[in-house]
Amino acid sequence: MNVDEEVRKIVESHGAKLYDTEITNEDGRTIYRVYILKDGGVDLDLCADISRDLSPMLDVYPPVSGQYYLEVSSPGVERTLKKPEHFINSIGSDVRLKLSSGDVVKGKLLGFEDDKVILETSVGKEEFPLTEIRKARTYFEW
Repeated sequence: MNVDEEVRKIVESHGAKLYDTEITNEDGRTIYRVYILKDGGVDLDLCADISRDLSPMLDVYPPVSGQYYLEVSSPGVERTLKKPEHFINSIGSDVRLKLSSGDVVKGKLLGFEDDKVILETSVGKEEFPLTEIRKARTYFEW
């Protein structure tokens, strides 16, 4: 059984989209996070409903060994971009890239083609291969 595919099916049964999942350790606790999106926004009731439906499946097919905590939430306004679809769905957003060289580049995301992120930066239109990007996030100017 593919746990990610089952998670996706449960999320979609609530009219939402699976954005991403992650396993992280915080304060000595293992957390399995499920990030969701929905037109009109994600609210607490939707997160609780999805969590309630995910729990029995994850009890049988746990995403990690040992004890963990399940969290279901929106990825937020400033979200991590890892997968090609994350970049494609964020076209038009302001993005900050941390490159393998250590440089940080900010700009408006114009596109994603041939495994390259295309940004409009202060220099002009620039392309960055995914292989050179260590971290990418959307950001919001407050």
